[in-house]
Amino acid sequence: MKRFSAQTMGIQQGSRVLFSDFADDGVMWTGHGARESRHIVKFPEAYADVPVVTVSMSMWDMDQKSNARADLSAEQITAAGFHLVFKTWGDTRVARVRADWLAIGRVKDEDDWELY
Repeated sequence: MKRFSAQTMGIQQGSRVLFSDFADDGVMWTGHGARESRHIVKFPEAYADVPVVTVSMSMWDMDQKSNARADLSAEQITAAGFHLVFKTWGDTRVARVRADWLAIGRVKDEDDWELY
């Protein structure tokens, strides 16, 4: 469990189209086996500590002739951003995916003291 003290918390959110591979015969649409799409998300404002990040697919377009296999995650989370990662495998054909993210964490307060 991540506990927050009475310090200032910040919430940021965003949305990103990860790919539209049906449009240009990209690897998610034409490939087979393990495939990955990785995107760096930079927070508009950095957090004071590493925030909690959650991701979800807000749009997906997959071929109905094969099994729909998808793994969406946030990796390498830092106070400044994270990697948004979509993976698929087997014969799954993915035309396009949009992912939404939400980050919650402590932000610097104007009353915070920094000792050097």
